[in-house]
Amino acid sequence: MPEGKIIKALAGFYYVLTDEKKVIQCRGRGVFRKKKVSPLVGDEVLFQADNDQEGYILEIKERKNELVRPPIANVDQAILIFSAVEPDFSTALLDRFLVLIEYNRIRPIICVSKMDLVNEEERERILNYGRDYEKAGYHVLFTSSATEDGVEKLLPLLEGEISVFAGQSGVGKSSLLNVLKPDLKLETNDISTHLGRGKHTTRHVELIEIGAGLVADTPGFSSLEFMELEMEDLNYCFPEIETASESCKFRGCLHMQEPKCAVKTAVESGDIPEYRYEHYKQFLQEIKERKPRY
Repeated sequence: MPEGKIIKALAGFYYVLTDEKKVIQCRGRGVFRKKKVSPLVGDEVLFQADNDQEGYILEIKERKNELVRPPIANVDQAILIFSAVEPDFSTALLDRFLVLIEYNRIRPIICVSKMDLVNEEERERILNYGRDYEKAGYHVLFTSSATEDGVEKLLPLLEGEISVFAGQSGVGKSSLLNVLKPDLKLETNDISTHLGRGKHTTRHVELIEIGAGLVADTPGFSSLEFMELEMEDLNYCFPEIETASESCKFRGCLHMQEPKCAVKTAVESGDIPEYRYEHYKQFLQEIKERKPRY
């Protein structure tokens, strides 16, 4: 039975990319509706085709992850676009994105743009943050305000992967995607000065070939709330906290008031940056105070 990957879902049809690089328009079998499973863009599927144009999806293979916004499955990596200025670089917002990405078992790549627009002191401060994130195990890139510079550094990283672009509003994610793939013509809007954040229009999700990889044409993570995370999950979403926690005296240590906590010791010694630990505590409190859903 032929296999393929859903690269677009529109009006009840699923467009499946086969190993032969053909795209077959398929419908889902009624069995999915009964099981309350919806095929998603990114799904690896088994299908049956009556001809070169049309077919039916018979089975969805197990997903390694699944996002709600944008609705997409089996994402390999998230390219997080943050700017050094306009809007200013924010570690709190970056850590929020990283937690959501880590929780969904997606590999993050941090890209800080507009580095040519900051003074020497600010530049050094942001580079120091970059070193902290690299020490925690993240891949960090720095680019100038020229979109072409970002493209040159990002293109090799897209090869063979399914990627989503996410990050601060107003940093030019859509502009970058338009330069990567000029026929995309994604709508871009300047930052709304009233709200201080960017606006973008979301359409159906589609995976497009860029370089030798597939990229979702919709910026990801429109909701940044920790709706699914439990308090004990948070530990695993900060790699350096997870590593240090292996030496905590108590299993299930939340690194708050517990005695002989290796994480707090690592913060005191400077092995874990204090701002990362502060964000961890802030997010933990947020999860704790979350209203139950019924």
